[in-house]
Amino acid sequence: MSDGLLDGDRIRAHLAEVAAALPRGRPPHRLILVGGSLLAWHGLRESTRDVDSVLALDATLRKAVETVAARHGLAPRWLNDHARPFAPQTLREQDCDLLAELPALRVLGAPLDQVFLMKLHATRVRTSDVEDMVVLWPRTGFASAAQAVELYYEAYPLAEVDAHLVAYVASLT
Repeated sequence: MSDGLLDGDRIRAHLAEVAAALPRGRPPHRLILVGGSLLAWHGLRESTRDVDSVLALDATLRKAVETVAARHGLAPRWLNDHARPFAPQTLREQDCDLLAELPALRVLGAPLDQVFLMKLHATRVRTSDVEDMVVLWPRTGFASAAQAVELYYEAYPLAEVDAHLVAYVASLT
């Protein structure tokens, strides 16, 4: 039985098992990892409880995920597309990093600046989100907190304007 925690090595191993459970002979399924799972993949966070993709998981992929979940005592949706509705409008697949090219499964990682913007958009006060943003900041390439906020509003044009957001982002740097 698993403790449910997924570090980078476990994520890689479980995704390889998912790939092995998928049928061959068709275009590979694609994932774009975001959030804590991407940070764990890169060793920027110790672990996470789930793996989030901003691309939809079809029925075939979900079945393979459930097979791996049952084998390792994981939650049935340990790999999911729950982050899809929160993807920044500025996230483009062609800007993602290739993390793994597996049989029947291509795993991409969202650019870290986009992951930072997603975490900022979540507006949760969870310690892990704040810690993740602090870890991500030097890897984003943002020139300043003001630039990050400007890009945030491009990524989420319907977000309510917050006069204190630049100061908040600056406090994370």
